[in-house]
Amino acid sequence: MLSCFKSYDVRGKLGEELNTDIAYKIGRGFAVAMTPGTVVIGYDVRPTSPELAEALTRGLRDEGVDVIDIGLCGTEEVYFATTHLKAGGGLMVTASHNPIDYNGIKMVREGSRPISAADGLGDISILCEHDAFGDVKAQGSYTKQDPRDAYADRVVSFVDLSALKPMKIVVNAGNGVAGPTFDVIADKLAKAGAPFEFIRHNHDPDGGFPNGIPNPLLPENRSQTADRVIAEGAALGVAWDGDFDRCFFFDETGAFVDGEYVVGLLASAFLPKYPGAKIIHDPRVVWALLDLVADGDGEAVVSQSGHSHIKAKMREVDAVYGGEMSAHHYFRDFMYCDSGMIPWLLVAEHMCRTGRTLSDLVADMQARFPSSGEINFKLADKQPAIDAFEATYTAHAKDVDRLDGVSLDMGEWRVNLRQSNTEPVLRLNVETKGDRDLLKAKVDEISALITGA
Repeated sequence: MLSCFKSYDVRGKLGEELNTDIAYKIGRGFAVAMTPGTVVIGYDVRPTSPELAEALTRGLRDEGVDVIDIGLCGTEEVYFATTHLKAGGGLMVTASHNPIDYNGIKMVREGSRPISAADGLGDISILCEHDAFGDVKAQGSYTKQDPRDAYADRVVSFVDLSALKPMKIVVNAGNGVAGPTFDVIADKLAKAGAPFEFIRHNHDPDGGFPNGIPNPLLPENRSQTADRVIAEGAALGVAWDGDFDRCFFFDETGAFVDGEYVVGLLASAFLPKYPGAKIIHDPRVVWALLDLVADGDGEAVVSQSGHSHIKAKMREVDAVYGGEMSAHHYFRDFMYCDSGMIPWLLVAEHMCRTGRTLSDLVADMQARFPSSGEINFKLADKQPAIDAFEATYTAHAKDVDRLDGVSLDMGEWRVNLRQSNTEPVLRLNVETKGDRDLLKAKVDEISALITGA
C-alpha cells in the first residue's frame, strides 16, 4: 500500500510519499472506485496545493468525471459544496496542521459522506499502487464555481441573530485559509445587525506560515491568541488550524479551554433548542458531558473516535450534534459534517443568552470533573505498555469498555488508553470526580507505568 494512504485520508511527505504523479493516480482511482460523475475540488494555501489539485483534476477528467473547482477554501467548504452542488464526491487538498513539507487529500462521497480505509479508500489505494487504469476516457468537463456565499448563509443560520449582544472577539486564522471565509461570514453578521467587534490576527493566507504552522492544539502555539485576547480586552478568542475544520477557544483571561469542555458547552447550547436531542461523544473524557446532557434532558450516545465513526453514528441515531475533544465538532444540519466556523458562533450565542463569561461557563465543569487533557506517548512498541496497564488496573475496575482502546471506570476516577488512528502514539486521558490531587497522582502513576514498560 502507498504510505500516504491513512485510515481516513491521504497524507504524506512531499516528494517521498506524495507528489503530482500519485495525485493524478488518486484522481483516476477515486473516479473508478466511487463512480462519482461530478467531483468538487478545493485546496488550501500551501504552495504545492494548487499543483496537486490540478493533478487530481487531470486524473478525474481522464476517467470522464466532471470537475467543479471551488479554489482556495477550507475543508468544510468542500463538504458543503459537494452536497450543495449535488456532486458525487469532493476532494480537498490540505495538510491541515502537518509540517510544511507535507500535504494531503481529504475525500468524501455523495452527500458529503466520509470515506475510510474500509469503505472506499482502500480500493483507491490498490488501484493507485497497481496503476490499474485503462486507456484515457472521454474528457470530463472543468468549471469554476464559488459557493462561499451560500455556505456562509448556512453557517449563520445556526444562530438566532436577535440573541446576540455586543462582544469583542479575537480571531486568529494562523495564516491558513480561514481568513477570507471568515470575512464573508462576518460581513453577513454585520449586515444583519450582529453587534460583534472582531480583532483579526494572522488573518491573511500565507503558505509560508510566517507565524508557525497553524495548530492551536500545541501549547507553544497558544500564546499568540491568548496574548491578543488580554491586550484587546476581548470576551472570547478563537483560533483555527490550517484548513479550519477545527477551532479552539480562549476565555476572557486568555486561558485555553480544553476540548472536552467545549463539547459540553456546545451540547448546552443545543439542548434548549432541541429538547431530548441526541448528542454524540467520544469515549476519552465523558463525565462532564454526561452530567450536562442529563441535566439538559438530552441523550448522550458514545461513538468510537474518528470522523468517519462519529459521522456514521450521528446518521444512525439522527443526533443534532457530535463532538470530539480533539476539536472536531459535527452538526446534523451541516450534512453531519465537521465545521470550524459553526462552533464559535454557537459559543458566542450561548454566552450572550446566559450573560456569563466563557471562564464562568466552563469553571463548574472543570471543578466537578477535572481532566488531564490528552497525554501522548511515542513508543517503539506500544503493546507492552498496554499489557502492563491492563494487568495493573482492569481487574479493579467497576466497568470496562473496549469500544475505543480501553476505558476503565475506577469509581472516583476514570481512564481511557488508546492507540491513535493516525499517529504512532499511545494516548492517555484521566478524569476524576472533583479531586485534582487524585488526578495528578493517577496521571503520574500511569505515565510511569507506560514509560517503564
